[in-house]
This record gives sequence, structure tokens and C-alpha cells, in this order.
Amino acid sequence: MPVKGAKPRLILASASPRRLSLLRQIGVEPDEVIASEIDETALKGELPRLHAARLAREKAEAVATLHPGALVLGADTVVACGRRILPKTETEAEARACLALLSGRAHRVFTAIHLVAPGRAISRISETRVTFKRLSDAEIAAYLASGEWQGKAGGYAIQGRAALFVRALSGSHSAVVGLPLFEVGQLLAGAGYSLASAG
Repeated sequence: MPVKGAKPRLILASASPRRLSLLRQIGVEPDEVIASEIDETALKGELPRLHAARLAREKAEAVATLHPGALVLGADTVVACGRRILPKTETEAEARACLALLSGRAHRVFTAIHLVAPGRAISRISETRVTFKRLSDAEIAAYLASGEWQGKAGGYAIQGRAALFVRALSGSHSAVVGLPLFEVGQLLAGAGYSLASAG
């Protein structure tokens, strides 16, 4: 039984070093980081927003079942061009195709978070509109050579060299990196996790 007044245990259900770094930015140090092994394949006809929400929920629930009583935070980021979900690029060809598609146009980034707390669960979705400048072949080639695209949704990392591509952004910068920090703070506070005493 938890001690009255004690800060609840917090588990980050993600292997992403970016998400851990973002939590630390707001003074939150999870008690444990556990990557949930779930199938992240989109369902047939699944829209980007719903896909992000489902994966965040499944990641959190998979870890929460093994750690009853803890707060478990799951998250997922989806880069979408229209209704199309762009992949977390694993090959240079995939990354090149994503960058060519995003060049000179706006796209949306959906980051969903799902917090499982004792007796309840809460979700939020952050939607950010990102507009890229028109990219030259040389700029795409240089970015591919950097290797930053590896494993990144949409083939880019906004916190890295791809910041040079962003002509406009409407929404949450931290959500594009991996966690909407305002929403995370609201959910944690609502679940009794004091950010004032975090860390």
C-alpha cells in the first residue's frame, strides 16, 4: 500500500532517449524506463491521430499490467501527410522518399500520451502543424549523410539539423521531438505526481 504523501512510482514505457531527455527537462526522473514490445503496424484504414492514440495506450497498458500501482506513461509520435502515415525510417531510401514528400509543404505531427494510474487512465493528443521549406537535392543528400533520419518518424529529427528545414511551426515543438510537455505535466499533476518535488 502506498505511503500517504509519497510520490507515486513513475515508469516511462518507452525506449526513446529523446522522451527521457524531455522528461528530465521539466525535472521529472522516471523510477524506471521499460520499452514495451508491441506491434506498431497501422490497422487497415487507421487514421494518423487514432493510430498514435492506440499505440500510446497499448504501450502504457503492456507495461502497466506488469507493474500494478505505478504510474505508467506511454507515448507515440506519428508524422502524417494528409491521411498517410509516414514510416519510422529504417533505410536511406525511405528517408529520401519522406523528405521529398515533405519538401515545400505542411504536414502534421500527432503525439499521443497515455497515463495509466491506479484505478484510471487518461489520454491526450497533441497536434502540431509543421511547414518545411523547399528542399534541394543537395540539402536532402547532406541530411541523409548525417544519419539523423534513422528510426525517426517521417525521416527527420526536428531537434537536430532538420531544424533548418522548418519554415513554420504551429503547436508544440516538444511534441514533435517526442512528448508534449505541457500535456504531460497536466496529466502527471492530475495523477498526484508533484512536479515541484520531481527529481
